[in-house]
Amino acid sequence: MEIAAVIAVVLLGIMAVFQAALALGVPFGAAAWGGKYPGVLPPGFRIISAVAALIIYPGIITIVLNASRLVEVEWLPGNTGTMWFLAAIFTLGTVANLMSQSQPERIWAPVSAAIAICCAVIAGGM
Repeated sequence: MEIAAVIAVVLLGIMAVFQAALALGVPFGAAAWGGKYPGVLPPGFRIISAVAALIIYPGIITIVLNASRLVEVEWLPGNTGTMWFLAAIFTLGTVANLMSQSQPERIWAPVSAAIAICCAVIAGGM
């Protein structure tokens, strides 16, 4: 369970850094948001990427660490249901990445799949 948590946290960290880069204007738009905006994302999508980088992914990382008992945050959900929910969300993300018409975005499919598996392993070990 601890190894799964570390793998998930590393991958989620990579995703957070990628979203931060998008928010800061790095021209990786072809690899995100359906590839609809190759190059620098428009302002609205940059804001969404910033929220993902600064709030969503760090929140998920904290939930994963709490559920795996690597850190303890009493007020956070870290139960089996939460981890199965995250496994399902990242499984859907895997499917969405695989179905993307953007070739560069498909690189995120194995990352999402690995996170989904890690979340399932944590849920199963709770």
